[in-house]
Amino acid sequence: MKILAISDEESKYLWEYYDKSCLEDIDLIISCGDLDPRYLSFLVTLSSVPVLYVHGNHDGKYEKLPPEGCICIEDRIYVYHGIRILGLGGSMRYSSGTHQYTERQMRQRVTRLKFQLFRRRGFDILVTHAPAFQLNDGRDLPHQGFQVFRALLEKYRPKYFLHGHVHLSYGNNYKRYDKYKNTHVINVYEKCVFEFEDENPRESLSAL
Repeated sequence: MKILAISDEESKYLWEYYDKSCLEDIDLIISCGDLDPRYLSFLVTLSSVPVLYVHGNHDGKYEKLPPEGCICIEDRIYVYHGIRILGLGGSMRYSSGTHQYTERQMRQRVTRLKFQLFRRRGFDILVTHAPAFQLNDGRDLPHQGFQVFRALLEKYRPKYFLHGHVHLSYGNNYKRYDKYKNTHVINVYEKCVFEFEDENPRESLSAL
């Protein structure tokens, strides 16, 4: 399964200069947040695949203008063609804005997923907006990752962890790809494409 993952910045290649042929072999689109809801609606309208999303810390506008035709996977395990996808959006709380959580609040969200995790026997892809603590995150509070995400990776060993929030344009300290134990970690800033079945996605990650 070929997956297009997007986050944080709308791609001119996909929106302003859109060519339908560029999505012909894409099987699923996943948004990690902080994108214009009209962008997601555009992609789901002009493609023939589902568009899944979680919220970023700047997505308060989704309350009034949700992405039409897209599927919110916040606090749930969504199964697509046998692949179990868990969504947990938002960032570390640093202001009074929406979709921001303390570490304790994020842990409470994970605790409420206990039955789903048991019923589905874990998950294959973790989709978040923020990174995990000390795993390609920032040391400033707004970009600090969640410790509970690391705990999820350690316990359930999903194949992929997709996140955004930490822009690759911030500097060389931030990487597109990393690996934590058995999990491939991808910062999907703007856009990237990978094959779910690929055992070495680092070599084949592309930006379309």
